[in-house]
Formats: sequence, C-alpha cells, structure tokens
Amino acid sequence: MNTSTSVLTQLARRVLCGVLLGVCAALFAGRPVQAQAPHQPKKVEVEAVGEAGTVGAHAGAREEKGEALTQNAPLLIDTPYFKFNSSMLITWVVALGLIVSAQIATRRIQDVPEGAQNFWEWLVESLYNFLQNLIGPTLVRQTFWFFATIFIFILTLNWFSLIPGVGTIGWGIPNEAGALTHISRPLLRGSNADLNMTLAMSMIFFACWIYWAIKANGPGGFILHLFAPKGQVNGFLMKALMVVIFICVGGLEVISILFRPVSLSLRLYGNIFAGENMIETMTHLGGVWLGWLLPLPFYLLELFIGFVQALVFMLLTAVFTLLIMPEEGHKH
Repeated sequence: MNTSTSVLTQLARRVLCGVLLGVCAALFAGRPVQAQAPHQPKKVEVEAVGEAGTVGAHAGAREEKGEALTQNAPLLIDTPYFKFNSSMLITWVVALGLIVSAQIATRRIQDVPEGAQNFWEWLVESLYNFLQNLIGPTLVRQTFWFFATIFIFILTLNWFSLIPGVGTIGWGIPNEAGALTHISRPLLRGSNADLNMTLAMSMIFFACWIYWAIKANGPGGFILHLFAPKGQVNGFLMKALMVVIFICVGGLEVISILFRPVSLSLRLYGNIFAGENMIETMTHLGGVWLGWLLPLPFYLLELFIGFVQALVFMLLTAVFTLLIMPEEGHKH
C-alpha cells in the first residue's frame, strides 16, 4: 500500500471518530432552549402525553394559526438526572452510522481502493486539498480532523433530516373532527433545527479555537495579537495615539470573537429550521392530492442549502482559525 493511501486511511478513521464531538454536542443539548414562554411548553407536553401512541397533529386552534415546527425539540425522556429529546436521537443515530461506516470502509485496506474505501478516501482527500489551499499545509495538519468532521457531520445531519418520516411520525392531538394533520411531538426531529445542537457545535469550535490560538501564539502573544499596534509609526505622540486606537480595536475584536459562536449557531439553525417549516407549509398547501408534489422543488432546494450551510460552517471556522495564527502562518 502506498504512503498516500495509508495517510488518507488514517485521516478517514480520525475524521469519523471525531464525529463523537457531535455526540458530546447532543449531550450538551440535554436541557432544550425554550423559545416560548415558560408556561407554554408545559401545556403542550401534558396535552401530547395525553395522546401518547397516536400518530399526531396539532389541535384545531393551532392548525388555524398555521403553526408548524416548535422551536424547541420535544423531550422523549424527561427525568431530573437525564433528558433526551427528539433531535438528540437523530444526532446519535447519524454519529454512530458515520463511525460504523468509516470503520467498515477501512477494515480491509486495498492498494487500489474500491467501493466504500474509495468513497471515503476521495472525500477525505478532496477536503484535505481544499482546506490546504485555504489555510496552508502547516495549519491543515493540525486542524483538519475538526474541519472535515464538522463538514461531514453537519451535511449528513442536514440531509438525514429530509428523509420522509423525520418530523412526521410521533404523537399529537386530533382536531374536533378526529383528524390528525400535524405532529406536536415528533419522534425524530432535525438536529440542526434545534438551536441547542448548533450552539453546542459552535462552542466546541470556540474551545478548539482558543486552544489553537494560545498554542500558536503563547498567552502573551495571543493578547498582543489582539491589542498590540501593527505597523511602524514615528514620533512619541503618534505611537501613543496608535496604542490607544489599537486597544479600542482589540476590545471590538474581543466582542466579535465572543459573538462568533452565536452567529455560527444562529446561521445554521435559522436556515435549517426555516427550510423544514417551508417544506411542511408546502405539504399542507398541497392538500390531499398535491401534498406530495408541491414540496418536491423545495426538497431539492433544501438538499443544496444543506450542503451550502455545512460548507459555510466549515469555511468560517477555518478562516477564523487562520486569522488568529501568527503572520508567518498565513504564508502558504
């Protein structure tokens, strides 16, 4: 087996084992972010449990309002010590599926790859070359495991959430006529349509970013990178003025850094949540006869958006990491 194939195989295993970060993110999502008033989720939960075992819908009043997905994923297990919601279920299924798939693909390595091994090596090599051109060979060797993992994981979650049955099988409340037209507690809920999940992945990146930044610059160099004046100036007055200016600029940079996890999580969550609501709305507008046809163009759109959002998340995290590296780290 040649050296490049061996390296790519090791990278594939490392990348997919890194999907365990997503499982950690799911654990972080144990307490769902409540986007509604505190008393509203409790009411919904009690009503849904009362209809447990029914493939469900909203109550008639909700149907009239045209409400679709709730902003917080319903809890499937709710105990004082452990909470498990419907988006965590998909997260764990996808994470385990990716890990098992990578292990199967690299179980019997061949000099001339074929089948699953060929696919994983092509995917890992393509991502590696793409990121190497973007952030340089030195930085990509240190950080590739994270960026490749986050791209593969987010993309798989986005596309898995479009499988029929996700969001349409669960528990609900029938309307006055006894018809069930909407799921109030889905068994499966798109993971990235849950703000807890996207925020958890963003916070994991933020922790990795701090580690990489301090490792590359040192504690003092990290602070100087944010607050020290750049460039050469002459004269005491100009130097003093530049120090004041760059201290203010450094303060703004710190605020920008602190808001990066928020912007990353809201961007991904907003696009996926809006897409799922749009598909559900189109299904309802189509009625009995066209409910399957009207959403089809939007399914194709969501496949594209799912890819774009995974790529954007990876690119932004990679660029944020590149920007904090020392100047010599930018040369590639």
